[in-house]
Amino acid sequence: MKFSVEKTKLEGVLLIHPPTEFKDFRGSYVETFNQKMYYEAGIRCKFVQDDISISKRGVLRGIHGDASTWKLISCLYGSFYFVVVNNDSNSKQYKKWTSFTLSDKNRHQILVPPNFDAVLIVTGK
Repeated sequence: MKFSVEKTKLEGVLLIHPPTEFKDFRGSYVETFNQKMYYEAGIRCKFVQDDISISKRGVLRGIHGDASTWKLISCLYGSFYFVVVNNDSNSKQYKKWTSFTLSDKNRHQILVPPNFDAVLIVTGK
């Protein structure tokens, strides 16, 4: 699969398919971010921080939004169920939500805009 970006039912929330995983005798390689590809796809966010959270199976984690921070969410190992909620009281989609399953197998990423909150539940590994 080539790099692609899909709109979701929530305006501003994007489902991103990174480029195909490269595998050989040494292991595997996936490019998780390429500014040029993201810009060409219309994603013009300035990423300034990268964090990794490691959680045990069954853990529920909240990801709180604010008025200015974009979040790019992916799963490096295992899988989790991910719910995004529009928390912008000025939006026509206020309190609307959508969900995704992210895993180390599908390598999907979710771009979460400002004023959205999210919750994830670790489901595998």
